[in-house]
This record gives sequence, structure tokens and C-alpha cells, in this order.
Amino acid sequence: MNLSDLRVFVSAARRPSLGAAALEMHLTPSAVSKALKRLEDSLGKPLFDRSGKQLVLNDSGQLLLSRAQTLLALADQARADLMGEQATVDSRIGGPAILLWRHGQMLSQALQAYPEGSLRMQAMFEDEALAALARGDINAAIVTGDVIEGRGEHWSDEWQVTPLGSVTLHLVAGRRHPLAVDEATSAQVLEHDFACPSRSLFCGVQRGARSDGWRDDQLPRKIRYWTDDLQLLLTLVKSGQALAYLPDFALADPELRRIHVTDCAFECVEQVALVWNHVKAGAWQRELAAALAGYTW
Repeated sequence: MNLSDLRVFVSAARRPSLGAAALEMHLTPSAVSKALKRLEDSLGKPLFDRSGKQLVLNDSGQLLLSRAQTLLALADQARADLMGEQATVDSRIGGPAILLWRHGQMLSQALQAYPEGSLRMQAMFEDEALAALARGDINAAIVTGDVIEGRGEHWSDEWQVTPLGSVTLHLVAGRRHPLAVDEATSAQVLEHDFACPSRSLFCGVQRGARSDGWRDDQLPRKIRYWTDDLQLLLTLVKSGQALAYLPDFALADPELRRIHVTDCAFECVEQVALVWNHVKAGAWQRELAAALAGYTW
């Protein structure tokens, strides 16, 4: 049993077919098949139930998967710790696209100490990100406080939570919008069209008008545009076609302007955190968490 074959096995366990595993590992399907055969021969038992080109883990495979992920994580940690800044760190961070947008620049800066490293930011909703972290597909997840407090089915006692501050949502207009002013009353605001996602930008749950945090029960809006594509939503706002309720960091875009609603009694604030496995973490992961925690947002 060697580490290379274990890596192929972990990939095959996560993918629906030999071809998909081969694509991920940059190998031929034949090479993947041979690696799995070597591993099964060395252990003396099959790890998959095979049906055509499909691979399904059996009980032995399920047992080996958790052990293999731990072994590979320890091997990667040891190599990175010994090689220091010359380590070929592969940092895989998952989370909602809107939070990766907020933290992307800081993630990049935190890894500058590893010139041979790479950063993969994988957009996925929060439960999906925690599931990916549990499988070992990613090194860390960026999520909001609600999902952390819930401690769902994927939660592990090995995980550590590093607070990353909070996100406050504001009413935002494009510079060309007729209501692009510093202050307005709710009556003035509600005269205009809004753009809104149909799903929460954080957890992905279908919530209709409640998806962006605006209290339509108190201030019912005229939502003319529905889109779950963040870039399309921003385009609608920047063009002056609609208002939107967006996170504060969106206002770094010079084409956007915050409107303070003078008689609005509510505010939507989301706490944000980095979730990572402190047991399997290497030095670079600890440095990354410390850098993000110390950053002034």
C-alpha cells in the first residue's frame, strides 16, 4: 500500500466513475484501474462493488476511506512543514460565492509566503462546503454563523472555527439610478424596482423575497428581477435598472452607492467564520487562519 495508490483510491471514492477519477488525477482510466487493483491486492479484499463503469464503495472501502484521508492529510502536513515556503501547497477553500468574493484577496495575500503554492476557491453553498470539508475535498470552509450554530450532520469535533467578522447588508443603487442619493425614506425607495435572488446567497435555500435578508413583511418591495447569478444581479444594479440589498463589501465597487433608509427599523447582519480541521492542519493552514483572523475588514 503506497500513498500514490491511496490518492487514486480517495479520488475514485468521491467520483462516479473511473473516467471521472482519471480526469481529476490527470491519469488514464487504465492507470486508475491498475492503482485500485494494486491497493486491493495489497489488502487482500475488494474495496468497491463494480457495476459496469460505476464504482460504489463497499464496507471495506468505507473503512479505508476515512483512514486514507487521515494518512494523506498527515503526509501532506509533514511535507509542507518540512519544506516550508518551498512546499507545493494546494489550498482548497469552499464556500458561498459571495463570501469567496469578500475573502478572495486576503486568501491570496495569506498564501504569498508559499510561492510554489496554489489557491482553489470552490463556490458552493454552506452545507455543501461543510460536507466537502468532512470528505477532505477542501481544506477549509467559509460559512456564516447560523450554519455553525446548527452543528449539522457533517460537523466534526476536530474542526476549529476562526471568526472572520461580520457582514452587514445595505440598500444599494447604481450611480446612474434615479435614487442614487445618500438618504431616502422607505416610501421613496419602494417606488422603485428591485432585483433579488430566489435563493439565499449563503445557504442556497429557496426563500423567495426573504432570500437577501430584506424584511418584506415590513417594507414590501416591487421585485421586478429575480436572479441567483450574483454577477447578473450586480449588472442590473450597476446599470440603474434596479435596487438591491447587498453586503457592505460590495460598496468597494465605485459604480455602487449605499442608500441609507431613514425610517427603516431593521438591519441584516451575518457573522462569518473559517471552519478548518485543526487536527489534520499543516503549518500553512494555521498561518492562513491566523492571517484571516487578524485582517481588518
